[in-house]
Amino acid sequence: MKIIKAEKVTFEYIRRDEEGNVEGINRAVDNVSLDVKEGDFISILGANGSGKSTFAKHLNSILLPTEGTVWVDGMDTKDEEKINKIRQTAGMVFQNPDNQIIGQVVDEDVAFGPENMGIPTEEIKERVEEALKTVGMYEFIKRSPNSLSGGQKQRVSIAGVLAMHPKCIVLDEPTAMLDPTGRKEVIRALRALNEVEGITIILITHYMEETVYSDKIFVMHKGSIAMEGTPREVFSRVDELKEYKLEVPQITLLAHTLRQRGLRIPECVLTVKELTDAIKNC
Repeated sequence: MKIIKAEKVTFEYIRRDEEGNVEGINRAVDNVSLDVKEGDFISILGANGSGKSTFAKHLNSILLPTEGTVWVDGMDTKDEEKINKIRQTAGMVFQNPDNQIIGQVVDEDVAFGPENMGIPTEEIKERVEEALKTVGMYEFIKRSPNSLSGGQKQRVSIAGVLAMHPKCIVLDEPTAMLDPTGRKEVIRALRALNEVEGITIILITHYMEETVYSDKIFVMHKGSIAMEGTPREVFSRVDELKEYKLEVPQITLLAHTLRQRGLRIPECVLTVKELTDAIKNC
């Protein structure tokens, strides 16, 4: 079953002068069509200005298409009567966790979404505890968010979305402001949510290493989808990715270099184990 369907989606930013006259139009998303099946882990890659973040904001009605249609679990994002349901179905996590955390204590912050949904108090408590345990942050339930690391704050942000029981979580560059340890914490939590809880994950990122376990990758360039496929299919096209100002994962690039120098390495290596195994068999 498709949880997300985008059909010929175009979005234009319109610049106006002080009198309201149109000064210019920037087409940030250009005729994008894609489907996401329920339970998938999807990554959307692209360099700065590729349109990936603008497109992400269409997946829970933050932005509406200038042309085309986005459906979330069968609901048209332009349907004003369905906006709350759409946002409960496809929760959104942004780049800077400090912009999403509003509670003085971790459990208060995670409870904010369910409270706005009118969930009974006892059920909210259960949801908060469940969500924090799922992302490995239960021991911090009574801590101030200000005392947490960047990666821990982002996991609290994810727990806040989880407490609303979404079918899908859309993450717009959630690790961009984190150190390597924080990035690993967040990606590990996302993989667990997908594999154990069955939640659909749509990850917008420019870190190649974060995408190697995706079911499918979409590469955006100048507002359009330039490439799509499994990680192995996409990262085997090293030179083409460079044209879009993207690098493959470092381990894949190393394998590619070794293959160019004559070693019998498989065409697309994604992990350290795959490369060490390939070298042993040379």
